[in-house]
Amino acid sequence: MFRVLVSDKMPNEGLKPLRESEFVEVIQKNITEVEDELNTFNALLVRSDTKVTKELLKKMTSLKIVGRAGVGVDNIDVDEATKQGVIVINAPNGNTISVAEHTFAMISSLMRHIPQANISVKSKEWNRTAFVGSELYGKILGIIGFGRIGTEVAKRAKAFGMKVHVFDPILTRERANKMGVEMLSFDEVLSSADIITVHTPLTEETKGLLNKDTIAKTKKGVRIINCARGGIIEEEALLEALENGHVAGAALDVFEVEPPIHSKLIDHPSVIVTPHLGASTKEAQLNVATQISEEVLRFVKGLPVMSSVNFPIIKKDKIQEKLVLN
Repeated sequence: MFRVLVSDKMPNEGLKPLRESEFVEVIQKNITEVEDELNTFNALLVRSDTKVTKELLKKMTSLKIVGRAGVGVDNIDVDEATKQGVIVINAPNGNTISVAEHTFAMISSLMRHIPQANISVKSKEWNRTAFVGSELYGKILGIIGFGRIGTEVAKRAKAFGMKVHVFDPILTRERANKMGVEMLSFDEVLSSADIITVHTPLTEETKGLLNKDTIAKTKKGVRIINCARGGIIEEEALLEALENGHVAGAALDVFEVEPPIHSKLIDHPSVIVTPHLGASTKEAQLNVATQISEEVLRFVKGLPVMSSVNFPIIKKDKIQEKLVLN
């Protein structure tokens, strides 16, 4: 029997492909509840709460595959998993729409001061002049990272009549033209955009991508959005730019440390925040759980794994070398 530990909350409907398999046993428990059984699990399914560390991987001696129900894998020690021959997979498509919609909700809320106005009216105030906003129409949206989510954000921006400037090192001119966006260098996007939104993974290359030096290259009065990963923006540098007036506002769904501890940034009147809600829709959670379950089931059946982040598409004979059903 192939034992699967689901250590973070996932919808039962999304785990249905695994539950219905006669070869699979699914256990939904927190890591701390199964400490004595960790060496018996063949697969581990997580969202962002469980930290798949080197220490945890060493305890799970029967582990063959880790599934991340989402896109980012920065909560998984992928290098250590690779050393131990453990495949790491994700669900790159399942939450794309939800994150793109949340990004645009944050952009709109920031430009029209919606959270602040909401609090004001609920406090029995009626101060219309305090919340004069700006239109999106005709503004330039700078998108850093033009993958699935960045692409969906661009579609929505164009529907609002915005101009879209994009930086992505692997974006082709042909694709940029097809999408109706202008492909520019990183510095050109920074200097031209009225609003900047980041949509890259968190890697050594992207950590601190927006820092004191790069923020200084942006337009005075720029708005900055991060619904991707905490750590892409240096929070101290962002706070400094907000306090000196160079950055007019920021909308943050993710933080360097979660829950965030940088209260001065969160408390800044020109900052709006949400608790990492980008993928928190019923639809997205079902999609990513279903996708990751189907991928693990493919592994169990000896079929190629399609969404591995640390291996190329793995052939059937290679999978069978690792797969032993007890």
